[in-house]
Amino acid sequence: MAATSLLPKSISQFLINPPSIPSTSLINVTFVNNSADLILCTKNSCKIVTNAKKNPWLDPFDDGVDPEMEYGSLFSEGKQDEDPRPPDNPDNPYGFLKFPMGYNVEIASLGLKIRGDVRRCCCVISGGVYENLLFFPAIQLLKDRYPGVQIDVVASDRGKQTYELNKNVRWANVYDPDDDFPEPAEYTDILGVLKNRYYDMILSTKLAGIGHAAFLFMSTARDRVSYIYPNVNAAGAGLFLSETFKPDSTNLSEGGYHMYHQMVDWLGRPGRKVPRHPVPPLKVLISRKLKEVVEAKYQKAGVQKGKYIVIHGIKADSKANMQSRGDADSLLPIEVWSQITNAINGLRPVFVIPHERERVHVEDVVGYDASMVFITTPGQLAALINDSAGVIATNTAAIQLANAREKPSIGLFSSEDKGRLFVPNAEAKKCSIISSKTGRLIDIDVEAVKSAVEIFTVPLALASV
Repeated sequence: MAATSLLPKSISQFLINPPSIPSTSLINVTFVNNSADLILCTKNSCKIVTNAKKNPWLDPFDDGVDPEMEYGSLFSEGKQDEDPRPPDNPDNPYGFLKFPMGYNVEIASLGLKIRGDVRRCCCVISGGVYENLLFFPAIQLLKDRYPGVQIDVVASDRGKQTYELNKNVRWANVYDPDDDFPEPAEYTDILGVLKNRYYDMILSTKLAGIGHAAFLFMSTARDRVSYIYPNVNAAGAGLFLSETFKPDSTNLSEGGYHMYHQMVDWLGRPGRKVPRHPVPPLKVLISRKLKEVVEAKYQKAGVQKGKYIVIHGIKADSKANMQSRGDADSLLPIEVWSQITNAINGLRPVFVIPHERERVHVEDVVGYDASMVFITTPGQLAALINDSAGVIATNTAAIQLANAREKPSIGLFSSEDKGRLFVPNAEAKKCSIISSKTGRLIDIDVEAVKSAVEIFTVPLALASV
């Protein structure tokens, strides 16, 4: 027990793999670069091992790990095991006898202390539907890296709707992390919720200053990981955080599809005889009930399964547009969409309207026989795309959902750089990128879009033969 209490909070690469460098063959240990690196000399060779500080804000006098400390590999290597727990007795009237997973009445599991197991994790996601959707690969990476982990999410009211497409999330709580002046009752309530769940790790994609960092600190999670401001607003945030990431700009969404690459790279890092975890692709799961609800909607609009094209990105002032905060110019007026849909043959375009008041506007421009579906949630949009023949959309969540369901799509972007940023490897995803040459989406080449529409009509021509 005494040896366990002296273990450092983090185990460096030098101490991760003791079998590869036996203590009997260690001849000399030399410090270089002001204790930032170690030179390990064996009988045959020498090598430099990085020994950087975890967070200089936490302890300015921390020179790293003690090179003379020795311990075995038990509970310090490999992945964690799923935590067994006896089933709860529903007839037990004493609720206080229920304890969190990974905890006994008096002690926690040893792997939780030494190996850094993560039994419960909370993700605080900033932004709307688009930003929460792009965080799905990070959630899947957590499930792969920490077997048996329970993942909860704290997001805005719009962002919470995204998690009906993710079966890896246990609970999704509504709390807007982007609100700089929250109600005191809501602030204290969400803090009590987070504290009572005994999280081992809390992740945050909101750029943290000292205020948000203190919020994460008061959750009492063991590991507090967050993005911080890349400017002076981050002063003092590192005092309350275990790991920090500094983005290139104050708008994290400008990073496009890989906007969370720093956090994902840290989550999948190799160590303790666990290789680096690859980042999984974006996948969404659609429930049967959701499919039935959406099927009734598009059948009412006069279309059949697999015989329509989803049109998404009509310009409106509704929050249900599902835009990215990194691309404000990502909507087209219905007049431009009418020109594009005139080139579709054999398949019927279905216009997704974010508000019922847009129905009259679409009928005036396209015609009273236009097929329209009123959809405001990402789950219903994913179900509509799943039953379609393809998608034509601007830079909204529809283009990402089409890639997740492996549907052919045409993405309309304001510039070529935006297209490569938000849809990398577009050819492998069966996505045609059409970009504007002027940097304004309204000036997009409609004729180029009409030519790209042929990817939807070719399979029908082959089928008729």
